[in-house]
Amino acid sequence: MAVHAQAPAPAAPDKRLSALSASFQELSRRVHASVVKVTSVGYRQLEEDESDEPGVAARQQSSGSGVIIDEGGYIVTNAHVVIGAQRVQVTLSSAPANNSPRHSTLRPSGRIMRAQLVGLDLETDVALLKVNEKGLPALHLADSDTVEQGQLVLAFGSPMGLDNSVTMGVVSSAARQLKPDDPMIYIQTDAPINPGNSGGPLVDSEGDVVGINTLILTQSGGSEGIGFAVPSNIVLNVVDQLRKSGRVVRGEIGVTTQTINPALASGWRLSQDWGVVIGDVEPGGEGDKAGLRVGDIILKLNGKAMENARQFNVNVYRPAIGETVTLEVQRGKRTLTMPVKVVERHDEASTYAELASREENLIPELGIFAVDLTATLRDQVAPVRREQGGVLVAARHADGPMIEDGFKAGDVIYAINRANITSVAELRAFLRKLKSGDPVAVQVERSGKLRFISFELP
Repeated sequence: MAVHAQAPAPAAPDKRLSALSASFQELSRRVHASVVKVTSVGYRQLEEDESDEPGVAARQQSSGSGVIIDEGGYIVTNAHVVIGAQRVQVTLSSAPANNSPRHSTLRPSGRIMRAQLVGLDLETDVALLKVNEKGLPALHLADSDTVEQGQLVLAFGSPMGLDNSVTMGVVSSAARQLKPDDPMIYIQTDAPINPGNSGGPLVDSEGDVVGINTLILTQSGGSEGIGFAVPSNIVLNVVDQLRKSGRVVRGEIGVTTQTINPALASGWRLSQDWGVVIGDVEPGGEGDKAGLRVGDIILKLNGKAMENARQFNVNVYRPAIGETVTLEVQRGKRTLTMPVKVVERHDEASTYAELASREENLIPELGIFAVDLTATLRDQVAPVRREQGGVLVAARHADGPMIEDGFKAGDVIYAINRANITSVAELRAFLRKLKSGDPVAVQVERSGKLRFISFELP
């Protein structure tokens, strides 16, 4: 009797991938409703080679992204998206609600609304907008201190002007400094971020905002898997202050702190290779009055252990101006408890930024906003060694090239490649003669001292 082999029954399809895909789709629908496109509109004067008629102005606009964080119309974006803009408008999402019938995959553009700039903070590159609308779908700002390396995240925004796009990746680093003792710490992600994503939310698997997409490191100009977002806890602190007063007030105690690294710990024979050390004490400042000294190791602030300089500075920002904080300090073999008064830090960068407009002052080759150093402005910038000429760096542009030991707000540019620079017009004219890859040596004055910033033009 012949025996016939039977083909095995086909395996039932694995539903887990379908369920995972469906969860991403639901999350995207929910988040998209809270993501907006931000457009900054203004005018700039045409250069001589752009128009035969002098004094002709042309309309100019740039775009980024934003996220609704309050149903009352408050929207967070990047400061560099809106700095210097004469008019800001947002395009709300046209995504249908979850219970709406299915629509065409090609959706109409959302509503365009005029937005008011409540305030911005250059140090964190965060800006707060307000639209005259109620009942908007808002996203929750999560606790970014719980973010961990390897965690799944999604980046939303309008890259290259492509409204409401989403990309997926993981957290490459939960706390990344671009330079040692950089005042800012970012969430690094490999979720693709491109120009136009700036200001959009980085969300976790629950759809909560863990960061605001801010900048990328790139050699090609596009995403190379190294993107950075401002952690949501920093955003929340900035937003709270902008809503209350339209500006961010930061406290200080008159000391400069540094993060203890292994080399310093080895040289000083410390028992730990982490923590915070005082590098300088301002004469006559609050730290000096309290008895703090160079070399003191800060163990705790108000009972909370201090692990790095950034953490310490952030915790000094938060107390009210005039409040007294308690430091636990190690000095040699002694442990001291020292009360120190918090005073307001002068935010020079934001003061200078108010002088700049996107149309007249953006120098994209250097990634800065620059203004002519007039006699009146010269009196406000102290100390300045030169008597004439120079261009003031009013602010850095977050989308500008990453330059090692780059420009800072308050720098005065005197020369490029030994050619004197006396105005923004001269600066533009000189840079137009250069091409990508050309060496550039810029002479600047910073805090009363001359120095050179050298790099190759991107």
